[in-house]
Amino acid sequence: MIDHNGRTKREVLVMVFVLAFVPFMNAEAQNRMPPIPVDKMTEEQKKSVAEFKTARGADLSGPFFPLLRSPEVLNRVRAMGDYLRFKSLLPPRLSEFVILITARQWTQQYEWSAHYAIAIKAGLNPDIARAVAEGRRPEKMAEDEEIVYDFCTELLRNQSVSDVTYARAVAKFGEPGVIDTVGIVGYYTVLAMVLNTARTPVPEGMTPALAPFPH
Repeated sequence: MIDHNGRTKREVLVMVFVLAFVPFMNAEAQNRMPPIPVDKMTEEQKKSVAEFKTARGADLSGPFFPLLRSPEVLNRVRAMGDYLRFKSLLPPRLSEFVILITARQWTQQYEWSAHYAIAIKAGLNPDIARAVAEGRRPEKMAEDEEIVYDFCTELLRNQSVSDVTYARAVAKFGEPGVIDTVGIVGYYTVLAMVLNTARTPVPEGMTPALAPFPH
């Protein structure tokens, strides 16, 4: 079949596909808030960077580049993350599982890319991570993983947690553990929103791993 401009049906379909994804590709390519050169930083920004390096023993990366536009917000977000990322009551296998679930909910490519390998190294089964990436309920989860998955999924999708799911989480982790779980979801939701707003690209050398959810 050929249209009035002489194009075959196959060529038309290819054009439609490409045009449909051009806005998405452009959005992914545009880093709205890249790193700020040191000579362009305010004194408050320089102080915030110094405090970050002292606390984390590392340079700014990922969401902290856009957060530097508001040094006070960066300082407070980083301080919250110092506990939730490294000292929460959940073991690393579960806290990283929570991060991946949150990253998947927001289709946050940087967050997923940065934490996938950490989660696997911490003991999370790659098949479980793959199911989350594909938007499926993982099979063969351990009891604590199943509780975390149900709790976080309900919280993110329903903006609430059922009595049954809440009771199981409290029985397994205690009320402090439940609050830490909520804190990790909230912290990485904030970072995901920052990254999605700024369109921060994935770390160099990595490929986006998450397909957008259909709307």
